[in-house]
Amino acid sequence: MSHRLSLPRLALVGLLATLSACSILPDSEPLRIFLLPTTTPPPQSDEPTLHHALRINTPQASRILSGPRIAVVPQGNQISAYQGARWSDAAPVLLRDRLIEAFQRDGRMPSVSNEDVNLYADIGLHSDLRAFQSEYVDGKPEVLIRLDARLVNSETQRTLANRRFEVRQPSVDPRVESVVEAFGQASDTLSREVLEWTLSHARRSP
Repeated sequence: MSHRLSLPRLALVGLLATLSACSILPDSEPLRIFLLPTTTPPPQSDEPTLHHALRINTPQASRILSGPRIAVVPQGNQISAYQGARWSDAAPVLLRDRLIEAFQRDGRMPSVSNEDVNLYADIGLHSDLRAFQSEYVDGKPEVLIRLDARLVNSETQRTLANRRFEVRQPSVDPRVESVVEAFGQASDTLSREVLEWTLSHARRSP
């Protein structure tokens, strides 16, 4: 007596053969990791150094800005992220490190640290990162960085000064590589502004 496969079993065998021949899952897009670029640094200042010690704390940020995703606002109030692209670290950490780098290169306030290092500091730079994204203006991408900063006396916890910084930097074109370059330029501009503002108030502080 011959054994025959039922029609449902034949269909199952055919399906398994098809799945073994090709994958139904699409290939995942490779993830590109970007460093925050830096432009040519200005020459070290020859002005007298200040003996204040500064601690630059990591800026506070919303959930979408506190991670490594590269944020973009394509239209209106819709915020998204560039697909397949990430920063090498969380955006607030990248900006904090860029600020520290600016102070170290300038040299007028040589004692600069962050909250991860247990060093004495008589002035603290605290901030809230309100925007770190590209936005489309008239159909063209433009990087926006907005930082609410405040200088605090570490001993008395008294606020010495506060200011909102906002920098906009157009991107050459919509490619993510160009947008990343614009982020670097905007970060350097912001760092220089924060540096000069901090130094001007540190000179007045005893």
